[in-house]
Amino acid sequence: MTALPKACPCDSGAPYARCCGPLHAGAPAADARALMRSRYSAYVLGDADYLLASWHPTTRPAALSLADAPGRRTVWLGLKVQAHASTGPDTAEVSFTARLRVGGGSARRLHERSRFVREDGHWFYVDGDVS
Repeated sequence: MTALPKACPCDSGAPYARCCGPLHAGAPAADARALMRSRYSAYVLGDADYLLASWHPTTRPAALSLADAPGRRTVWLGLKVQAHASTGPDTAEVSFTARLRVGGGSARRLHERSRFVREDGHWFYVDGDVS
């Protein structure tokens, strides 16, 4: 994991210590949007343990490596949340675009509609459709 930033990587404009930091330390997310933002920040910071812990057990991979291939370093450039919708009492969807650059190549955009579920007061990432 990289050094902790002052500004939150999720582009909320808030300090990391008051935004995604508490979630990375174990606090529950207020909603699916907050969990999605914290997961983006975890990718930026290289926190695979948090990503696995916030992934629903039914879809969670057995392991997750965030290691870059030689010469293919991923640089996360920003996040924009397009929509957040409750789809049931304990389910939600979040649509977002993440910008990134791999290896020194051109910046690209990753669009995803992610699905989340809340169990025992905690939100979990289930899966997503990437476009």
